[in-house]
Amino acid sequence: QVQLAEYGGGSVQAGGSLRLSCAVSGRIVRIGAMGWYRQAPGKQRELVATITSAGSSNYADSVKGRFTISRDNAKNTLYLQMNSLKFEDTAVYYCHGAYGDSGSWGQGTQVTVSS
Repeated sequence: QVQLAEYGGGSVQAGGSLRLSCAVSGRIVRIGAMGWYRQAPGKQRELVATITSAGSSNYADSVKGRFTISRDNAKNTLYLQMNSLKFEDTAVYYCHGAYGDSGSWGQGTQVTVSS
């Protein structure tokens, strides 16, 4: 079984930065595409950014130019650098990793941006 755990959430003022990490552990298999998702109160979970095992990335329009997704395959870790944070970025952030025909979610980490 593969487990994912997010780190790095917290509270920050608008305009500030945070860096999220997602560590993969357990029965390590070849992890394919990974991604960050977020869910704000009363809203559905939405995609923030994804990255393939080769490093090709994709972003939601709302975070383009402000967020950067990256991964270190040797360390089995996924990152999300978030700059110029806005109040509307406030949400629980989840990481997801795909492997084979399955995938796993982390437990989520809270990001709160105060205006």
